[in-house]
Amino acid sequence: MFRLWAKIYKDNHMIKDMVVENPDINMTRTKKIFAALDEVCLEFDLSKPIWLESNISEFKKVAKTRFNSDNFVESIDFDFLEIHIIEEDCGLY
Repeated sequence: MFRLWAKIYKDNHMIKDMVVENPDINMTRTKKIFAALDEVCLEFDLSKPIWLESNISEFKKVAKTRFNSDNFVESIDFDFLEIHIIEEDCGLY
């Protein structure tokens, strides 16, 4: 099972969170991440964030990254969106 935890923070407080699960072992890790992020953005009514090099590098190292106002085309009313893989299966990579 693949699970990604998304959290929105404002003023050092988590104001929203959700966990996205994907049991499909035939999807690649990258596709699961993008599908989960799409679901998070739909649920939180956000535009899709832009992945900067710093996000990619951090995510590769620790399976976690933060998207702040620099990552969004539209203005946001929170400090950052954090995504974190909390469970990974042994599917395709």
